[in-house]
Amino acid sequence: MKPAFNRILLKLSGEVLAGEQKTGIDFSMVETVCKRIKTVVENGVQVGIVIGGGNFWRGRSSGNMDRNTADSMGMLATVINCLGVSDTLIQMGVKASVMSAVEMNKIADFFTAREAKKRLEAGEVVLFAAGTGSPFFSTDTGAALRAAEIEADVIFKATNVDGVYDKDPNKYDDAVKYDTLSHSEVLAKDLHVMDAAAASLCRDRDINILVFNLNDPDNIVRAVMGEKIGTLVK
Repeated sequence: MKPAFNRILLKLSGEVLAGEQKTGIDFSMVETVCKRIKTVVENGVQVGIVIGGGNFWRGRSSGNMDRNTADSMGMLATVINCLGVSDTLIQMGVKASVMSAVEMNKIADFFTAREAKKRLEAGEVVLFAAGTGSPFFSTDTGAALRAAEIEADVIFKATNVDGVYDKDPNKYDDAVKYDTLSHSEVLAKDLHVMDAAAASLCRDRDINILVFNLNDPDNIVRAVMGEKIGTLVK
């Protein structure tokens, strides 16, 4: 079966990497996710990855801390996660590298779209660290920006629910799941698929977003092969 996409941007939350321990990195969970990424790469799909930093730090929970400082700490948390995932992929025999929006030459390469696309075309998994490189923007916005810059076919947003609902399905039994939505509906209904800046960028650049559940890691492969899972925002 032929993959439905040539180049994807996979957005993972930091909490996914923490697994059941809820904080830090659970490398058994990382290995589980990386095995599926390896399968995707072996099927000829180019993979870029953005990872949040919530398993280490959440800037919005920083109390009276200066927002610039709090967000800088969050950017560094994403670098830690990207290094952990890239090392796991490399140990599995998958070419991978970390590109950072903030210069830190001894740890990661500085991001440029041209170099990122060159690496992707060579079959390398590229992990984009440090968000947009600026405070006041989430890693969702970083994912939307990188997807636009590398000309990804789609953003895969792997979450802890099986799609987008009209309200929180963990709180409301009558929550209704959407199979498809437009970007404008996401913004108008304030559905929190991504923050408004990210959703607006995806709408303006015509980038589809597929939201699905990562509790079953095989969903990454199913999504790449074009199976109907989750919610498609288009």
